Amino acid sequence: MKTLLKTTLAAGLAASFLFSAAFAQELAPLNSDTEKDRMDWSQLEAKLGPFPKLPESTKAGAVSKTLTNEYWRSLGLGYEAFGKKVGVPVAYQAAQSEGDQLGQLTIAEGMITQGYNVLLVSPQTDANLQPVIEQAKAANVPVVNVNDAVIPQAKHYVGNVQRDNGVRVAKWFIENRPQGGKVAIVEGQAGVYAAVQRTDGFKSTITQNDKFQVVASVPGNWDRQTSYDAATNILNQHPDLIGFYANNDGMALGIVEAVKAAGLAGKVAVFGTDGISDAYASIKAGELTGTVDSFPVLTGEVALETALRLVAGQRLPRVVATPQALITADNLSRYQGEGVDVRAVLMEDAKTSK
Repeated sequence: MKTLLKTTLAAGLAASFLFSAAFAQELAPLNSDTEKDRMDWSQLEAKLGPFPKLPESTKAGAVSKTLTNEYWRSLGLGYEAFGKKVGVPVAYQAAQSEGDQLGQLTIAEGMITQGYNVLLVSPQTDANLQPVIEQAKAANVPVVNVNDAVIPQAKHYVGNVQRDNGVRVAKWFIENRPQGGKVAIVEGQAGVYAAVQRTDGFKSTITQNDKFQVVASVPGNWDRQTSYDAATNILNQHPDLIGFYANNDGMALGIVEAVKAAGLAGKVAVFGTDGISDAYASIKAGELTGTVDSFPVLTGEVALETALRLVAGQRLPRVVATPQALITADNLSRYQGEGVDVRAVLMEDAKTSK
């Protein structure tokens, strides 16, 4: 049965690439990190005006990677919050796991036929939802690619600069470990845009400083146990390691446990990516060194606003970039805690970064 499913998915993807040949001539393959036709999330209202009036009975569909990861649940909360604000119902569905590519494709294809005015998708890989682009185009349903895999022919994308996640962590090591040393990377799913970019951002930045050596870069497949095992092996081989960078927080938390089990807590820095609540709790507990928060609730809000502006007929750039921030014990209280208005804080960050 597994072989049949893989064959079916492969056949569907192959067919989609044939169907998209004409479309590809119109639209260059998307690189969301470097696409020049872009706008910062903080400029939506300033450049496009107040939120527009929508057609009556507008409704949105959204398909996520999985709901087993808190990041994607939080993204859904953002969709729900903005939907309630503007009176638009949002149906949010996800695959059973981050490896269920065919299941995610089936959900997305089903939504195209269910009368939604726009579809927001967070693909498991850069290819598995490619067929949806052509099917939605034929049905006149706009599609917005929302983090973190990137469909090459996606017309609109909302998300952060994936490479910058790794860059920020590398810069922390350079600034805070001036003596240098050995570091390791635990990657996400092989070949997925976000994992590739995050890994390259970290590796290329830290190796510009000849005091650092990347001694391992291994897949963790977004999985906590897999990452624990990988980190255990790396620490056995390199007990003098000074730090890890993981492509997401679930993997980073698995690495934290491996570091503790090896008796190296406090000696080996561990960073993740995403900014889930467990990562914040671990930072507060003095275990996880930091995370690059990409603010999934706000990302969901911005993505739905972008999608609905398209429904209203507005012209938007191909990429709407959402915020990110390196969180450590030193600045955690700025972004989380009683009375913190995260949107206001990030809007201030956006102003000061210009």
